[in-house]
Amino acid sequence: MIQYTAKSTETADENQDLVERIFAELDADDPGGMRYATFRLADGVTFVHVVIHETDGNPLDHISAFAEFQKGFGDRVGGPPSFSDATIVGSYRFTG
Repeated sequence: MIQYTAKSTETADENQDLVERIFAELDADDPGGMRYATFRLADGVTFVHVVIHETDGNPLDHISAFAEFQKGFGDRVGGPPSFSDATIVGSYRFTG
C-alpha cells in the first residue's frame, strides 16, 4: 500500500490523470501478475494505491504510462510517499 499527498488540488488533478492513463494501458495490454487499485481520498489531495503482486516481477515496470507517472512525481507531491505491507483479512470482490 502506498499513500501520498499532492501539493495542491491542481497537482492532484494532474496526478489523477496520470494514474488513469496507467489503468487505461493496463486494461489495453493486460499484463497480469497483479491486482491494483488507486483511491483519491475525500480531502481531494491524498492518494492511496493498493497493489497485490501475484508474481515476483512488477508488471508496472513495462507500462509506459507508469514511467510517465514517475517522471514528475516529486514535483506533484508534498513529501515522500509512505509504503506499508498489508495482509488481507477479508475482502468482497476485491481480489477476484
